Amino acid sequence: MVSKIDYQSKIPNNVGLSDSPKLQKALERWLPNYLDWWQEMGPEGFQQDEVYLRTAVSVDTDGWAHFDYVKMPEYRWGIFLTPSEQERTIAFGDNIGQRAWDDVPGEMRTELRRLIVTQGDTEPASVEQQRLLGQTCPSLYDLRNLFQVNVEEGRHLWAMVYLLMMHFGRDGREEAEELLQRRSGNADSPRILEAFNKPIDDWLAFFCFTTFTDRDGKYQLGALAESGFDPLSRTCRFMLTEEAHHMFVGETGVSRVIQRTIELMKTAPEGDVAKAGGIPLDLVQRYINEWYTASLDLFGSENSSNSATYFAAGLKGRWAEATDPRITDHTALNATYHLDVPNNGGFEDQEIPLRRAMNLVLRDSYVEDCERVIVRWNKVLEKAGMTERMKLPHQRFNRGQGVYASGHYDPEGNPISASEWEAKRDQWLPSKADLAYVKSLMVPVMEAGKFAPWIAPPRKGINGQPIEFEYVKRA
Repeated sequence: MVSKIDYQSKIPNNVGLSDSPKLQKALERWLPNYLDWWQEMGPEGFQQDEVYLRTAVSVDTDGWAHFDYVKMPEYRWGIFLTPSEQERTIAFGDNIGQRAWDDVPGEMRTELRRLIVTQGDTEPASVEQQRLLGQTCPSLYDLRNLFQVNVEEGRHLWAMVYLLMMHFGRDGREEAEELLQRRSGNADSPRILEAFNKPIDDWLAFFCFTTFTDRDGKYQLGALAESGFDPLSRTCRFMLTEEAHHMFVGETGVSRVIQRTIELMKTAPEGDVAKAGGIPLDLVQRYINEWYTASLDLFGSENSSNSATYFAAGLKGRWAEATDPRITDHTALNATYHLDVPNNGGFEDQEIPLRRAMNLVLRDSYVEDCERVIVRWNKVLEKAGMTERMKLPHQRFNRGQGVYASGHYDPEGNPISASEWEAKRDQWLPSKADLAYVKSLMVPVMEAGKFAPWIAPPRKGINGQPIEFEYVKRA
């Protein structure tokens, strides 16, 4: 079934806003505030440029994206849900088998609002983190990809704001305003989750963010797409379609950095990549360590009463809860999860009721996905005849949340002292010197078909266009 989007209204949508004048008026009041936020906190210095962007024209799998030049403030943000499934039922928890809810059950109002607000807060946060990156873009191809990510994060904010205003009344409208008031990294009014307050000052950080942190977003959205609250499920299913491109940008970006480094290792005098203006492989590894571990923290506590509540109520499931044949017990009442927890300098096995370990279960799916990314990066190294390999650090390493946050561990997960951590930290995570070096490479390249010397060109362009295409027309 094709679900067309109404582009005649001020707010493009396929949710019938014209049939809800009160909601339409609330969203139209919110729109100018959103545009003010975009002008203040969106990509700085490019608001008048024509950018070759994709825009949703329907939410079916064959025709949901249309490519054309558009100025970002004029991008057709809107509210898009996948088509509803007749007689959809809840697939897990205590309400398994019941009809999915079209309205918020009163007893779950607080929990649902918390989930939606937390997800919604990540969307503008990433735009704020990336607002200055365009000024140091390695190519017009990459600049266009950055802006595509930015406008879609903005649209994801619209998706969450619609749910808040449609289903949570005055509370929802107030939460929607607060989503525009917090700022990434602001000491007085930071974003809710710490990874979204981290600075992204260079393109390697951006590629690692979109590889690892947006991949966390994939799994959080996937868990919410299983929700028994049908509007949330349908919203997240469409968001997942857009999220795939964000991860593509990150994964291929890091891959292209690795490819260019390999080329420089083979041609630079004495293989000195840094002297040739490239990014050494061990430095790429330190960025991977930094952003992967920060993204692990986003899954929250390993032993969580909230995760048990969300699962029991049917609000948030596991990845592919309803479709993965490996998941046979959808109530998770009697199963447990085993975790090694720190104890007297060592570890002891802790048995956690499975419902309380749902953050861990979701994180395990995420880790498996990240491991597949590492395999693909290592194939680039292997194909080039290199012996070096990228790897993921242990889940205990560099953690700011959960049972390992209070200790110190090396990348293999071995306990170490605080003094050893301080002595070796810069071997494992980007140092100030590393960050300064990478930032020194960030010289903008804005001629069509040209690329910065620290990154290889992509294998192909966007939407069948050549690599030399003018993806951004400067004003």
